[in-house]
Amino acid sequence: MQRKTFLLQSAAALGGALLYSNQAFTARKKPKKIIQPPFLKTGDTIGIVAPSGYVTEATVKAAIERIQAWGFNVALGNTIGQRWGTFADTDEARAADVQTMINNRNIKAILCARGGYGWTRIMHRINWKLLQQQPKWMIGFSDATVAHSYINTHLHIASIHSKMCNSFPDDWATATPEQQATINSIEQAITGKPLRYNLPTDTNNQLGTVTAPIIGGNLRCIENLAGTPYALQTAGKILVLEDVEEPRYNIDRMFWNLYHSGVLASLKGLIIGGFREKAATDPNDEFGLTLPQIVLEKVQAYNYPVAFQMPIGHQRNNFAIKLGVTHQLNVNAEYCSLEALA
Repeated sequence: MQRKTFLLQSAAALGGALLYSNQAFTARKKPKKIIQPPFLKTGDTIGIVAPSGYVTEATVKAAIERIQAWGFNVALGNTIGQRWGTFADTDEARAADVQTMINNRNIKAILCARGGYGWTRIMHRINWKLLQQQPKWMIGFSDATVAHSYINTHLHIASIHSKMCNSFPDDWATATPEQQATINSIEQAITGKPLRYNLPTDTNNQLGTVTAPIIGGNLRCIENLAGTPYALQTAGKILVLEDVEEPRYNIDRMFWNLYHSGVLASLKGLIIGGFREKAATDPNDEFGLTLPQIVLEKVQAYNYPVAFQMPIGHQRNNFAIKLGVTHQLNVNAEYCSLEALA
């Protein structure tokens, strides 16, 4: 056998073995039915807490005004206005604040004030069984991915990936239509109104249509949860990913993690939201691949739709999506659409 032929056949064999191994790591279990918390009605109360970074009362003022304009009441958690280092109070205090909102039957939804870092430090301090007994909407993104992952995958309760209090415009009257639509999508999600997003197709998209539950959030958080009790279960799901301030080589490393662990092989679809990358300070350190190239080299062997530039993540057009809920993702040559089916 010629050496070149042997190498090609060996590479193909190894590639096939790796693909098979990836699939073996993600053996599918019969999924449990996702529970959607009750949709909110006029007069219901939304609790605001800061499980991660600290916020001032002034930071949440615009969110309070908008929530009240929607016809809801607001209950501020004790962590608003507090500070312990970079966090909104101690781990014990932040966990207690979340627990109070979970326990209070009058609170119908819990809105995170901001992201940052902190959920990982308090997850084990919270009695999540009480949320199973009286489901309510958990709302937020970024660091809140940690909570979403556990709530969706292990409690089988839907939650909402969306903007948080620190992103509400201070002056609603002068906010752009895009800002207003993004914030209003939260109200649409928690009241059970239809959620459908359409945008022009991206030239890097991988075409196809799929109907499946949607899960995910911040890529760094998802990677950090691997091997923990809070890790996502991705088999048969549409995975949505976003991130911020990560250098491109780090993004590449995290996607290889998803590949080698079998996550990418297990999916029904992939959505790439906002990735505001951290630029290399030295031109000699510039990574050679673009974001689409980083993603596509890992998923091109899989026959499922991949949508780039979706309006989700650390960007102005960060629209609400109901995590855990079945969606239809349609990626064709003319447009891309994402629609919640429940």
